[in-house]
This record gives sequence, C-alpha cells and structure tokens, in this order.
Amino acid sequence: MEVHVNLAGRKDLSGEIYRQLRRAILDGRLRPREYLPPTRELARRLSVARTTVTVAYDRLSGEGFVASRVGAGTFVTEYAASARRESKGRRPDGALRPLPLWNSLPLVSAFDRPAQFDFRSGLPDASLFPHDRWRRLIASSLERKPARAAIYGDPAGYPPLREAIARYIGIGRGMEISADDITIVNGTQQGLDIVGRTMLAPRDRVALEDPGYPLVRRLFESLGARISSVPVDQSGLVVDALPRRARLVYVTPSHQYPLGVSMSLHRRRGLLEWAERNNAAIVEDDYDSEFRFRDRPIEPLQTLDGSGRVIYLGSFSKTMLPTIRLGFLVAPTSLRSAVHRAKQLTDWHTAIPLQVALTEFIETGEFSRHVRKMREVYRVRREMIIEVLTQQFGDYLEVVPSIAGLHVSALARTASAEQITAVVEKASEADVAIQDLRTFTIARMARAGIVLGYGAIPSTQIQEGLRRLRSCFVAVHRGSTSTA
Repeated sequence: MEVHVNLAGRKDLSGEIYRQLRRAILDGRLRPREYLPPTRELARRLSVARTTVTVAYDRLSGEGFVASRVGAGTFVTEYAASARRESKGRRPDGALRPLPLWNSLPLVSAFDRPAQFDFRSGLPDASLFPHDRWRRLIASSLERKPARAAIYGDPAGYPPLREAIARYIGIGRGMEISADDITIVNGTQQGLDIVGRTMLAPRDRVALEDPGYPLVRRLFESLGARISSVPVDQSGLVVDALPRRARLVYVTPSHQYPLGVSMSLHRRRGLLEWAERNNAAIVEDDYDSEFRFRDRPIEPLQTLDGSGRVIYLGSFSKTMLPTIRLGFLVAPTSLRSAVHRAKQLTDWHTAIPLQVALTEFIETGEFSRHVRKMREVYRVRREMIIEVLTQQFGDYLEVVPSIAGLHVSALARTASAEQITAVVEKASEADVAIQDLRTFTIARMARAGIVLGYGAIPSTQIQEGLRRLRSCFVAVHRGSTSTA
C-alpha cells in the first residue's frame, strides 16, 4: 500500500515519519498484516536519507506497532489493533455546519433491518432475478468495449440503450418518442433531482400527492421549493384541490403510491388542462406500470399531452433490482438540452458497463421475458394476500382496490392511527415487516392503514406472515379494549 507522509516545512524528519505512520496505524488506515514500504523506497519517495526512515521504523518496532520478517519486509502487528481500541478518542466535530435543512432530513431506515416475513413495499424478488446472465452481460460489456472505459460518456446516456428503451416503451406504453427524448439516470431520485434543478427556482411551489412518496417531498424541499399537499381519492389526485400558483406537480397516475389507485381518464385530462392554464409542469412517475394484472394499461399522461408539459420517469428498480440504479427520463424537446447539462453537472453520466449490459438484456428479449415471469409470480402473491385480508381481516381492514404494482394498501375500519402504529411495532417484534400508511402522509391525516408489499416475500411464507399479523391486530385490539 502506498503510504503518504507530509514533510513539507518539517524539521524533525525521522520523528515526523514516525508520528504520521503511528497515527495512520492508530486510526486504522494501516491495518494489521499490511506492509509498509521498504525503507529504501520510502526514502527515495520522500527525498530523505534511508537512515532517516530506518530510525522511524525502529521506533515503531520498539513500541510493537510493526515487525519485520526477513525477505518479506516490515508489517503492522496485531498489537496495533488493541492499541487502536485503547487510544480511540472522539474526533472533533469541526467548525463547519450544514444548512439547517440537512439536519432535519432523516435518512431512510425502512430497509435497515431484515425480516423473515417481509411485506415492505417497493422491493422486487431478487432471488428470481437472472444473476448469472446479468453477470455475464456485465463482463461482456467490459471485454467488448475496453477503449470506451477510459472515455467519459454522453450525459444523455449510451445511445443504443436510449434506442432500446424508446422502442420498449413505445410498444409497451404507446409513447411516440425517439432516443433523443430519453436521458439515462441513476434511478427515479436522480431523475427528480435533475427535473428540480432545471425547472425550479427557490420558493417555487411544488404540488405533491398526499399520501405520497416521502423522499420526493424531501428532495424538492432540499432544492428550496415550497410544498403543497394535494389529497388523493379513489380516482387519483384531486385536480380541483391543486394550488393555482404551483410550478410543478408530481403524480403516480398508473398506480398511486402508496394507495394503489389509478387516476381516471377524466382526472388525467383535467390535470393536463390545469397545467396548461397555470403554465405548470407535470412529472409522471410510472414506477411499476409493467405489473398490471387485469384490464388494459391506462394511457400515460405523456401520451395525452399535446403541449409538452409532461416529464415522464421510468425505473428498472422494480422490474430488475434497486441496487442496479438505472432509470430514464423522457423530457419535452424544450427541456432536453437543459436536462443533459444538469445530468453532466450532477455526475456526468451513468455507468457505461451497466448501460451496455442493459441494452443487450432488452434487445435479446430477456428483459421482457423476465418481466412476464415476474408478473405471474406477483399476480399469485397479490391474490393470496387480498384473499386472506378479505377473509380474515374483515373486522380490522378494508382493502383499497388496485390492479397493478407490487403492493396493496388496506385502510383501518375502526382502529386509530396510534393503534395501527402499535400493530406495526408489534408485527416487527414478530419478524413481520409492514408499513404504516401514516409515514406517507404530508399534511392531511388520512384514514389509518397499512401498506403490504408482495415483491420480496415468497408465496410459501404469505399465510404464516399474515397469521402473525392478525395476531398483532387481535392483541392491540384487546389491549385497547381492556384499557377503555
């Protein structure tokens, strides 16, 4: 390992080498069994006499931090680990402080703890993903294009991938677009960040579904936007409740997150008319539209848009894996150049090997086959959950009708929000992971309820997981009755 020692302006050179190496060992930057550079090599690199380095090494050896082996060199000893634990002190916080906003935004912890019965939403089944094939595609992308590995790519994305996605959603979603309309991004979050950077000035108003995706609100707040929450009913976003002066509205019309309802055609047209009247932009997040289990897919807002006001976001996190961090943004022609510039400033471009591999995955038809397979798997799980909820949870929950996606929501019939929170906590103790609908609210406290995902839980575990969940409802209900 190459070791850096700063001797600029120092007088006691041997002592300085000793102190800096000792500090690197105690800090854990140099770990047990790692070798220090040979004295001759380090002396040459530091432009000092070899004796100067030898004296420093001897001091470290005398204190037990390093040892030498004939023919091998000088290495850090196991003693250094115990010395590090004993000397470990609290580092100073530092004088720099972030803007107050960054102290108030919590890190997502919903996925920190694994659960045996995992009903959390937004998670696909990673065990059924073709990992071996994907690994070969990644390796092939590195082997076939070694020259491209040393060159920065197009901020808009790898051109063949943009072509493949344009064809895929052109066929699957009826969108009349070209590769030029597409920008490859690192998932929906980066797509939203780019939209915010290109569209919003400080204090601009953004309208969000309530309940809705919490990270969207936090992202737009971090960009200085003012947030207006808009209620959602059985037909989707309530367009009549939109504020007149909103610059942008974010919606999930195909499968509202988290309630699961689809936006009616009347509402979709009304939203487009509202945007035209108010000179506003619409961000359409089509995050899991591939998993529709009955009825024909609803037309994306983008296909109904006649004035170029819709920015369409798609993601491969649900159809493939969240860890891949691949998505795309379809922007109107008027925004395309700005979007490319914002992408370049953010991270220049998404990883090229991933883009090359995904291109092959789509073009060979493997992506479509994987989606079809998973759609059937998720359909079976969804029907099992809805059947059990309907038959065994009727006293406690009312299932929100939905026909797509990777989760269902259920509203509490009589339980309070506090009781639902208690159920969620008790379920966690029983190794059952579900989500409280209250965590998705912005301003309006809707009816209490829960969100149940079926992407990550095998069909064989659904019955037992829901049996445990029902026990939690019973226990909380009895507890509240006994204290009444």
